[in-house]
Amino acid sequence: MLKRKIIKRILITTGALFACILVYLIPSKEIEKVSTKYNVDIKKAYVYLLDNHNMLGRTSVIVNSEDLIDKAKELLDVLIMGGKGESLIGSGFRSIIPSETIVNGISFDDGVMQIDFNSNILDVNKDIEKSMIEAITYTLTSLEDVLGVVITVDGINLERLPNSNYVLPILLTRDFGINKKYDIVSLNNINKVTEYYVSKHNDNYYYVPVTKYVNDERDKIKIIIEDLTSSNVYMNNLMSFINNNTRLLKTNIDGNKLELTFNNYILSDFDSSNILEEVIDTISLSVKDNYDVDEVVFYVGNKEIYKSVLKSIE
Repeated sequence: MLKRKIIKRILITTGALFACILVYLIPSKEIEKVSTKYNVDIKKAYVYLLDNHNMLGRTSVIVNSEDLIDKAKELLDVLIMGGKGESLIGSGFRSIIPSETIVNGISFDDGVMQIDFNSNILDVNKDIEKSMIEAITYTLTSLEDVLGVVITVDGINLERLPNSNYVLPILLTRDFGINKKYDIVSLNNINKVTEYYVSKHNDNYYYVPVTKYVNDERDKIKIIIEDLTSSNVYMNNLMSFINNNTRLLKTNIDGNKLELTFNNYILSDFDSSNILEEVIDTISLSVKDNYDVDEVVFYVGNKEIYKSVLKSIE
C-alpha cells in the first residue's frame, strides 16, 4: 500500500513538473497578445536625396503623420540641410535645400500642392539648383494624390532659378525630369524618357531615375527595356539587374493596364516563374513615370507571371 502511494505521488509530481515545462516552452495565447502589442505599423515615405555621385536617388524615411500636408512638411524637413528631419537620412545620402530655409506654408487643392518658402531657398549652390527643384517635385509627387507642385518664395511664384536664371514652369510635375542626361544630335524628333536604375551604397541598393533626351521616335517602353538590358549602362555607378538577353516581344495597353510580353530571360531562372524584385521595380517605376496606367502585367509567352500595381510602388 505504502509503495503504491509513493509511486502515485511520484507520478503526480512528475506530471506537474512536465506541465510546468510545457507552460514555459509553449507560449500561451495571452503571452502572444502581450508580445504582439510591440509590432508597431511603421509608416514610411519616399524622398529623393543626393547620393555620393551627386545624383538624386530614391530612399525611404519614417513619417509620423497621416495628414497629407503634415506628411509633406515632414518630408521637406528631410530635404532641408540641418532640418529637423535630416537625422532620418540613411548613410550615403544628403539633404539638398539650403540650411535655414523655412516652409512658410503648405496648401493642397485638386492634386496640386503649393509650398511657400522663405528667401533662404534662393541661397542654393549653382551646381545643384536644378537638382533641388527635381528633389522637391519628385518627393512631393510620390505622395498619394499629389500630381504637381507650385513653389513660391515669400508668396511670389518661383519663375527662375536664382543662379542660372533657368526658367521654371509654374506647375512642376514629373514631366520636369530628374538627373537629366542629353544624348541628342539633332533638335528634331526628341523623345524624353525616364528610366530607373539600381545603385548601391555599402550593402544597400536603391533606385536612381534618369531622364534621357534622345533622338528616338520609338515607343518609350521599347527604349526603356533596350536601355535596361544593355551591357553599356548609362553611367558606371548605375546598374540594371535585367539579363542582357531579355527581349520585349509584345506590348499592349488594355484600359489602365500595360501588358508586356518577354522571352524567358526575364525570369530569375528558367526553372521557375519568378522575376527578381529589382527587375520588376525598375521596369514598373519607369512605366509609372512615362505612361498613364495603373498596372503593369508581365508575361512570358502566354503565361501571366506577375502583376505590378503602380500605386503601391511609390
